[in-house]
Amino acid sequence: MKIVVAVKRVIDANVKVRVKADGTGVEMANVKMAMNPFCEIAVEEALRIKEAGGADEVVIVSAGPQGATETIRTALAMGADRGVHVLTDAVLEPLAVAKLLKAVIDKEQPGLVILGKQAIDDDCNQTGQMLAALLGWAQATFASKIEIAGDSATVTREIDGGLEKVAVKLPAVVTTDLRLNEPRYASLPNIMKAKKKPIEAMAPDALGVDIAPRLTVLKVEEPPKRSAGVKVETAAELVAKLHDAGVI
Repeated sequence: MKIVVAVKRVIDANVKVRVKADGTGVEMANVKMAMNPFCEIAVEEALRIKEAGGADEVVIVSAGPQGATETIRTALAMGADRGVHVLTDAVLEPLAVAKLLKAVIDKEQPGLVILGKQAIDDDCNQTGQMLAALLGWAQATFASKIEIAGDSATVTREIDGGLEKVAVKLPAVVTTDLRLNEPRYASLPNIMKAKKKPIEAMAPDALGVDIAPRLTVLKVEEPPKRSAGVKVETAAELVAKLHDAGVI
């Protein structure tokens, strides 16, 4: 079985995001970029499935500017076999990404597609669901455990009330949650090997996909600053303040 994993290049999770002065977006110049943390989990899970004998090949797919090649190389250094880069400088919305992924998947014919449940830059949590709908495949979102058995998979999902187990027939689309695994670090030998692994580049036009945006960003603002808290001397004073604030 072949596994396709979609990854996204985002601002590093440890970097403080700054809004542009004109409010048109966030500052991207000279900012450290990295693989989306949920995507790292997706790559790790695909590699574990392969190492357990459940897959023969792990293919990494990313859509974005030239810098996305570095993100693909990171996944290859973790142990993936090859990459596909849909090269575009356009701002991609979830539906456009889903359409691009579908076009690549139609060519690759994998048995399983794994994505992070969301990206930390836009927090849309839409691409996996849209992709499954476009493909007409089964889907399991927010996975905290994935078990492959023959032509089916059992996925443990994290929901508000606890955990839910669903069984899906392969091929299927699975999106990963935080507690699924702990991504590995790429070793130096694997980083060197990754430089020789193939990455196929293609354009959205070659895939026949219209990536024109459907949404217009009117303005980006930082959240309002919180007011400072106050210290109280006694429990009675705390209760009185909570009562005055309408909390109790």
